[in-house]
Amino acid sequence: MKGWRKTLVRPSVKIRQVLKTIDEGSFRIALVVDKDRRLLGTVTDGDARRGILRGISLDDRAERVMKKDPVSVRIYEDKARMLRIMREKQVFQMPLLDAEGRVVGLELLDELEEKPQGKENWVVLMAGGLGSRLKPLTDHCPKPLLRVGKKPLLETILENFVEYGFRKFYFSVHYKDEMVKGHFGDGSDWGVEIRYLHEDERLGTAGGLGLIQERPAKPLIVMNGDLLTKVNFNHLLDFHAEQKAAGTLCLREYDFQVPYGVVRLDSRHGVRGIDEKPVQRFFINAGIYVIEPGV
Repeated sequence: MKGWRKTLVRPSVKIRQVLKTIDEGSFRIALVVDKDRRLLGTVTDGDARRGILRGISLDDRAERVMKKDPVSVRIYEDKARMLRIMREKQVFQMPLLDAEGRVVGLELLDELEEKPQGKENWVVLMAGGLGSRLKPLTDHCPKPLLRVGKKPLLETILENFVEYGFRKFYFSVHYKDEMVKGHFGDGSDWGVEIRYLHEDERLGTAGGLGLIQERPAKPLIVMNGDLLTKVNFNHLLDFHAEQKAAGTLCLREYDFQVPYGVVRLDSRHGVRGIDEKPVQRFFINAGIYVIEPGV
């Protein structure tokens, strides 16, 4: 969703200016945020009218008429859940927030309900691993074809991308590749195009990309073929474009609790303190990337 930043206003802005912001934009809403872009509330035409009927002046502050508990959603929620929330709450716009409550986007009901247009971005799914940690399940079946629920894992991943409008796929295959090709074929059963990158020897993620013979015109999404994720791939591409990055790496937070008391020492080996079973937090690689064609 582009242009959403124009909807941002501060709580001290006059209601008259908020209405101008709503009128000049195409979103029919203003998002009231603090100096760190954390969401404080929302204002629509209806909110302003009801405030005026209560005797509030157009020269009063936006915070006098804003809705202080607006419906919002975290950015990692998938499209189906966003659509369900908006229908249940009967809202036409919904702010997207990060983990700190900062506004990072705006979803519109009309756009979520539209059938997604086919994207030109290629998706590369890395599906050639041996699945050694899942033996003996993978002795006779490649890991991407192991069933989770009623269908193979890789099929669920493919259908998730299709839901977001992606139609062009590379499957990087190696172990029992004939089984993967036999199941998916050219992708026509899913209304997509699937090409295969065959690794004669295991090349790793970047090595597999080297088998693509023609340079794509749009950024590539590259993902491990064994991930079930709620990542909104449209938001991911928008974020990548906004950052003007050569590559974007998706991370997740991983917490590790030390099972002992950790002793802090000074330079003379004196004890400064003991932290009992502290939790260490790290960002780890989630196995999802966006890569510019030039890379």
